Amino acid sequence: MAGALDGMPDDVSRAWRLIDGRYWQITEGAGEEPSATDAREGTRGACPEGMVEVRGRMKTDEATSIEALQNATCSAWINRQFPERCLRFDRDAWLRLSERLPTRAMRFCIDRFEYPDRRGEYPIIEVTWHESVALCAAQGKRLCTEVEWTFACEGEEATPYPNGYVRDADACVIDRRPRAVNERALSPRDTHAALVELDHLWQGEPSGSRAACRSAFGVYDMTGNIDEWTTSVHPGERPSILKGGYWGPVRTRCRPSTRAHGEDYAFYQEGLRCCRDLE
Repeated sequence: MAGALDGMPDDVSRAWRLIDGRYWQITEGAGEEPSATDAREGTRGACPEGMVEVRGRMKTDEATSIEALQNATCSAWINRQFPERCLRFDRDAWLRLSERLPTRAMRFCIDRFEYPDRRGEYPIIEVTWHESVALCAAQGKRLCTEVEWTFACEGEEATPYPNGYVRDADACVIDRRPRAVNERALSPRDTHAALVELDHLWQGEPSGSRAACRSAFGVYDMTGNIDEWTTSVHPGERPSILKGGYWGPVRTRCRPSTRAHGEDYAFYQEGLRCCRDLE
């Protein structure tokens, strides 16, 4: 899949590789075999190797905005202006508010980690929505819908964060101070200037580095680390939806979606995760 550079330049601090002449991945560290991860985690279910079976009933937005309802139960705000960040939600208040919300049955497979879906490997970045669709298809999978991604993150209780109700920078890779971005250096993607800029900007970690950044279904790194492409479920709008939030001080919750970017957009903190129907 990947073509390596002929040695790393002296002005970058990490070992990177350029994949298919388009997107990037840090090559440091060896990933764990998916079969070993499956055996330890016990969440594969009826899914292919390296994936997690997600099954249950998802609270839906048919009656009201779940994100807005959750905001009403925030008991400690970091900031209330966009991008809103809540330190702590009141679980009891949320369960009371959400107990009568309509639900829908969900059952599908999702990658346990960010693509390439191996614990200990860094996620690929600078990938477009179109490229993400193709990468999943090459594995006999598909890009997750935004609804699937959300449910895999929040579970049947619809928790604001994959790890519960408290925003915790020790649990997930979040709330790191952003660095100034030279967007001109990032395009074209396959240049030395782009590599140097990516190396300067990168603040993520290998997939699965934080044991606590795990959803109720056993899916890792769904908030923080990188943004992940998904597919819209709303007719008439662009299909390219980002979920999860990256390592910076952004919403990094299960429900919010970023709908501002087109299918050919690529940036330094964007990657993907794949899904698959259960047969």
